[in-house]
Amino acid sequence: MSMLTVTAKGQVTLKKDLLQHLGVKPGEKIEVDMQQDGKVLLRSERKTGSLENFFGSLKHKATGPAPTIEELNEIIADGWAKRR
Repeated sequence: MSMLTVTAKGQVTLKKDLLQHLGVKPGEKIEVDMQQDGKVLLRSERKTGSLENFFGSLKHKATGPAPTIEELNEIIADGWAKRR
């Protein structure tokens, strides 16, 4: 168990081994969750994204807009029927 010292300003510096354990790198954030029993839970901030952001990331700029679900289904059906 690590011991941390509180400064006169009320700040605490987390040691390198603790930051490595959390997987936190310089510039990243740490979530702090205060528990009712007086304990504090620390965890690295998890990046959250949406499915919409993921779909947009696959679009090739030269080909224009991403195909619709209907267009993808047609392409798949043509492929299975060996029409392509």
